[in-house]
Amino acid sequence: MPAPPALPALNIGPYAVRPAVALAPMAGITDKPFRQLCRDFGAGWAVSEMIISDPALQHTRKTLHRTDHAGESGVIAVQIAGSDPAQMAAAAQYNVARGAQVIDINMGCPAKKVCNVAAGSALLQNEALVGDILRAVVQAVDVPVTLKTRLGWSDDHKNIRTIARLAEDAGIAALAIHGRTRTQMYRGAAEYDLIAEVKQQIRIPLWVNGDINSPHKAAAVLAHTGADGVMIGRGAQGQPWLFGDIRHYLQHGRLPAPLSFQAASAQVLAHIAAMHDFYGEYTGVRTARKHIGWYLAALPDGDAARRELNGIDSAAGQYDRLAAFLQQCGQQYSHWPCAWRIS
Repeated sequence: MPAPPALPALNIGPYAVRPAVALAPMAGITDKPFRQLCRDFGAGWAVSEMIISDPALQHTRKTLHRTDHAGESGVIAVQIAGSDPAQMAAAAQYNVARGAQVIDINMGCPAKKVCNVAAGSALLQNEALVGDILRAVVQAVDVPVTLKTRLGWSDDHKNIRTIARLAEDAGIAALAIHGRTRTQMYRGAAEYDLIAEVKQQIRIPLWVNGDINSPHKAAAVLAHTGADGVMIGRGAQGQPWLFGDIRHYLQHGRLPAPLSFQAASAQVLAHIAAMHDFYGEYTGVRTARKHIGWYLAALPDGDAARRELNGIDSAAGQYDRLAAFLQQCGQQYSHWPCAWRIS
């Protein structure tokens, strides 16, 4: 088996990202509690949830939560989405004034409600508009601007090579590519050949994203594409310790000692408590449910426990029932079950 590539490092403007293992922005998921948790486990970079550029939405409760970076460690990278160059430029300026140290442009979201307003990955159908938006945002702020995108709109419209050239020409500081088209959504397998071609074409740093769900897959994708770093999205759901395992594997060529079940349980419970604190009881309990479901998917009787927990509306009740279930599972497991450690 070939040795994994060396631990990557990546520079975005003045910021050195070490390790170059990033948490991808995911709306409704990568809030401040989850970003901080992933950083604690070894993510070298984390981008906020997508913020719509429409100024009418700047003061909604959802946007205020998404722009809350108080006490957050690491570089503050804020992702914006929209289809109007002037509005996107203004949104970039607004977020920099609120503390953003990097602006990330979303041209990858496949969600229908985003694409229906010609934002996200829908922009890939209009290369001229892509160039206008990139130039407008880069020229509007004095912080690095990055871009996250996909291979193209559809299988017969994979124009990522053109998009990458536009990004570099506009002054984009780093590019992240998800190895699917918009019409694929998250179906099928991510493809990396075009990403490898783009890496040979551009001089700016490149993140590769899509289906990276184990240290071994991270190493293989880095070797295949030559990318400067890996960006983890759905692979981190329910297993934020993936970042630490990838970091160790890329550095040493072997997995670290497995996380004990007790230590993992403590981190899970701390994450749930952080969500309760961040959102308040009503929203915190409901936001925590999806994370609880992802955590429990690896455990016996996890689905039954998830259904029971979904019926609990109080923060204390949710926390205590989850703690009791994890304590029960701890009698069976010495280490948290992990797919990439099963031979």
